[in-house]
Amino acid sequence: MHLKPGTMLAALLTTCLAIRAGTGSLLLNSFNSDREGWQAYDYNGGVAGGGNVFYPLNWEKSGGVNGSGYVWADDSQWRIDTPESPNSILAFIIYRKWVSGPALDLREAEVSVSLRGDGLNLKGARCYFWALDQEIGTRWHYTSQPLEVTQRRWGKPLRFRLKNQESLWHRTWARTPSSPASLDEVLRTCDSYGFSFLNFSGEVTGKFSMDELEIRFNAVTRR
Repeated sequence: MHLKPGTMLAALLTTCLAIRAGTGSLLLNSFNSDREGWQAYDYNGGVAGGGNVFYPLNWEKSGGVNGSGYVWADDSQWRIDTPESPNSILAFIIYRKWVSGPALDLREAEVSVSLRGDGLNLKGARCYFWALDQEIGTRWHYTSQPLEVTQRRWGKPLRFRLKNQESLWHRTWARTPSSPASLDEVLRTCDSYGFSFLNFSGEVTGKFSMDELEIRFNAVTRR
C-alpha cells in the first residue's frame, strides 16, 4: 500500500505515541479535547440503599492552564461517601476500565496536577490523592501530601511522589475490614484513583477544577 508523505508521517507519529503509552512511562490527561473518562462520585444519589452514582465531569475547551481545556465538577455532582473512614468526597474519580486501560503500577510514581477552586467552600477539608484496587477492595488516601487548591486562579503545578510507605497514607475503606489489602498491593495493581476531600465539617460546596494531570511511572517498578 502506497502512502503519501504526510500520511506516512502521521502513521509514524501515531505508532510512536502508542509505543510510548505501551511502555507506561508517562500518562497525561491534558483535557484539551474532552474529559478523558473522568467523573465525579455521588455515593448513593441521595436515596437510602441506592447504588453508586457517577456523573461525567464538565469539560471546557478553554479557560484552563495557559488557556487550554480543563474539567470541573461542583457540589451538585458529588455526595459524602459515608462508608469511608473518615467520610470522604471523591470529587474526581477514574476507573481504568472506563478508558479500556489496564491497572497501573503507581509505586513511587511522580504526579503533577493543577487544581483550582471557584467559590469552593472546603468546610475545613483538605484535598488528597487516593488510590484504589477495586478487585481486592481497598482504598488508601495519601494524607501526608495535602494539596493546595488555589481560589479563582490556576496556581503552580502540584508535584509529589507516591511513596510506597504506609505511614504516609491512610486506609479509608476496605470491602472486607478484617483483611484489607496493603498499600503495596493497591499501588501495584491500581485500577482507580483520583482526588478527594477529607476532614470536612459539612459537605464541600462550590466548583472544583483540574487540568494537566501527569503521572510519570517509576522505571524500576514499571510493569
